[in-house]
Amino acid sequence: MKESENHTVSVAIQGGFGAFHEIAAKQFFGKNAIKIIPCDTFADLFHELKEKRVDCGIVAIENSVAGSLQQNHSFLSDSGLPVIGEQYLRVVQNLIALPGQSIDDIKEIHSHPVAIQQCHLFLNELRKKGVKIVDSIDTALSAKRIRDEHLLGSAALASSLAAEMYDLEILRSGVEDNKRNFTRFMIVTQSDKVKRMAKIANQSVNKASLCFSLPHQQGKLSHVLSVLSIYNMNLTKIQSMPIVGIEWEYMFYVDLIFSDHKRYKQALEAIKPLTDKLQILGEYQNGEQPQQD
Repeated sequence: MKESENHTVSVAIQGGFGAFHEIAAKQFFGKNAIKIIPCDTFADLFHELKEKRVDCGIVAIENSVAGSLQQNHSFLSDSGLPVIGEQYLRVVQNLIALPGQSIDDIKEIHSHPVAIQQCHLFLNELRKKGVKIVDSIDTALSAKRIRDEHLLGSAALASSLAAEMYDLEILRSGVEDNKRNFTRFMIVTQSDKVKRMAKIANQSVNKASLCFSLPHQQGKLSHVLSVLSIYNMNLTKIQSMPIVGIEWEYMFYVDLIFSDHKRYKQALEAIKPLTDKLQILGEYQNGEQPQQD
């Protein structure tokens, strides 16, 4: 193995080169050398992690407009792989197409359903003019297909990085409805090489992601939340998901921010008897949220 490869981290992303996952990965790892490994689906991404074919993965977990990616909560829990960091990304959606065209030339727009949801107002005006909106598996792969197949009259919603990578032209930038459009990503790994990297090794742990189940009984959830409050845990997210095959019982996914690690550990011990299958998905440093442009 070459010496440079020992210092390069392979990062699995969902989507193609130029996807927002790649942008988030580059921001998280900064000056550290990374190698992007594209995966069509999140299931493929977690399979690559499980088989140890990549050093780590970066996984979108929630968007400020579209909400939580519930499937990815389940993937995290089922994989047993720890979250070691998070990255927030200001998502700017652009309408991109082969050079030399105008918006009036576009007859179809392709993108991931979440991107389409984020650009509803802009797309709705085009729908009224007869433009067809088509779901695809990824923003960047939509851009790549337009380039590879030379699809005149077709456009994609994707990043400016995708436009640059695939030699496409931005017909309209910033077409998302809400300019406070942020996605939160989680960095997942069991690789010591990744954990030794400067940005991660120097982190001060002040955030945790947990999941647990509760029977469908009155007051159970409020009891757990009260205990967390007593220990000064700042609850920043709670997501419930039904447990398949067990009616009226739920898995709860919770994010906590804390200033006292000892109190955090005491809080976990205090809620353990109140919950079933308490699992720590990860302990890491709270990511910096970007400011609005």
